[in-house]
Amino acid sequence: MLPSSLSSSSSSWWVSCLRFVLALSLLGVGSGGDPYVYYQWEVSYISASPLGVKQQVIGINGQFPGPILSATTNWNVVVDIKNNLDEPFLMTWNGLQQRKNSWQDGVLGTNCPIPSGWNWTYAFQVKDQIGSFLYFPSVNFQKAAGGYGGIIINNRDVIPLPFGLPDGDITIFISDWYIKGFKDLRKTIEEGGDLGTPDGVLINGLGPYRYNESLVPDGIIYETINVDPGKTYRIRVHNVGFSSSLNFRIQNHNLFLVETEGSYTVQQNYTNMDIHVGQSYSFLVTMDQNAISDYYIVASARFSNSTTRDRLTGVAILHYSNSQGPASGPLPDGPDESDTYFSMNQARSIRWNVSAGAARPNPQGSFRYGEITVTDVYVLLNRPAEIINGQMRNTLNGISYIAPLTPLKLAQQFNVPGVYKLDFPNRMMNRPAKFDTSIINGTYKGFMEIIFQNNDTTIQSYHMDGYAFFVVGMDFGIWTENSRGTYNKWDGVARSTIQVYPGAWTAILVYLDNVGIWNLRAENLDTWYRGQEVYISVVNPEDSNKTELPVPDNAIFCGALSSLQKQQSHRFTFSESSSVANLNKMVLLWLFVSWTGIIFL
Repeated sequence: MLPSSLSSSSSSWWVSCLRFVLALSLLGVGSGGDPYVYYQWEVSYISASPLGVKQQVIGINGQFPGPILSATTNWNVVVDIKNNLDEPFLMTWNGLQQRKNSWQDGVLGTNCPIPSGWNWTYAFQVKDQIGSFLYFPSVNFQKAAGGYGGIIINNRDVIPLPFGLPDGDITIFISDWYIKGFKDLRKTIEEGGDLGTPDGVLINGLGPYRYNESLVPDGIIYETINVDPGKTYRIRVHNVGFSSSLNFRIQNHNLFLVETEGSYTVQQNYTNMDIHVGQSYSFLVTMDQNAISDYYIVASARFSNSTTRDRLTGVAILHYSNSQGPASGPLPDGPDESDTYFSMNQARSIRWNVSAGAARPNPQGSFRYGEITVTDVYVLLNRPAEIINGQMRNTLNGISYIAPLTPLKLAQQFNVPGVYKLDFPNRMMNRPAKFDTSIINGTYKGFMEIIFQNNDTTIQSYHMDGYAFFVVGMDFGIWTENSRGTYNKWDGVARSTIQVYPGAWTAILVYLDNVGIWNLRAENLDTWYRGQEVYISVVNPEDSNKTELPVPDNAIFCGALSSLQKQQSHRFTFSESSSVANLNKMVLLWLFVSWTGIIFL
């Protein structure tokens, strides 16, 4: 029997505490000086009507979008996830570098999916990072149903912000959206079909404000951002959508850019910003208007035609506390929808703030990437989807990636033969497109140049796990070695997701100092699902034990290693009755929690 002070609700808290302590033990997380923050998330289907039609979405703790994950540089983060979906699930942490710890990356190359009904605990350190990032499901096309949220990594107190402390912090998610369920969308992709034009654009999971009665039906719930006059807010904007680049703007307000994906930028004003799939930005926005009425917040699709433009416009409301009336009239103008040159020039204007400290006190620009000798060059060619063995697939350098049943990282760790090949070509080969599990053999502490050549007719964005890379150049046409003469070798911004315009190229440089196997993928959900991804293996040839954490004790095994799971499965069956049976253990646990200063969220 529990004493009266330990009711059923508090016993659940004790279970959470115990699960956390077990997680620390199982995952080998030490008790060093850096604080811990603990999240317990339940992933489940919930009902929502973002565009006025009831549909099933993926929520976290009943929220869509999910809760914000907040930590500070070097903190240890523990996220216990209960998969209440009816199929396996994985969460990936877009932009978190997972230093020495690709085991926590949450993609099929590093992790077996979490089975339906299981708990699994992620444990990682946000080492040497600050900024704005996001998380989302990485398997089974589930991102099409939501399951996404924001990540904020705050500066340590000893490192000042390169701008005045804002009066508030606001997160905004923008995304194109389909009314059709993700399983139906997934089936369409698997059968070689086209998803067609999205049904709308959401802002924070909600549909558009009825700015035009002939375009927006009545009864749609819209987002309202409440602010006070004269104050300055840090507004973090994430494009969590399928494939649409979205132009973000706030009526009569400037967007003062200060950060993108963990890098402080040269500070400058924009009236609008193109934000591509998977990208994150931070702006300072000062509420300096007279508040005669509310103001429109707009996210509209770029490079769309006139027949779909109105449908692909999301509208929310910026409401001053002293506002005198609702927003009305036309929406604020964005750029010419077909003007890719404007968008590229805007992207080129985003520069690294080389004088600002970030996760470390030394200036960002003290890493002089332009002076490092390149050791490997990869030109990754994207072209329109094509038929391979009767299936519609996307490729990089003519290879459409097939995820093996055994994750690459586990196969590497346990020397499982035949799972993958370290022979990904550094350029397009003169051969038919094919399926393969071919990955890039990266050189530890090498400096890799990657050129994304987009020969498709639509814009693509690409993300690299494990690293922030330097964006050194982009232009229309075909990249040649002479293109290096246009590279920015001083203040190209460091980030993890970059766009590549149709008929154009983008070049990045990345220092491969993070041991592991890392995913390089298209962020556009349809092309990613159809195989446009590759992995980069980075191994320390001298002693990986010093530069990489061991396989976590709670690793899920699958594929060729499924038999190992029987030895561990009992460790993850957390029984509430057994967890609270021994009050003495609870007292010890309470003392442990009090002593370590663990934060539970």
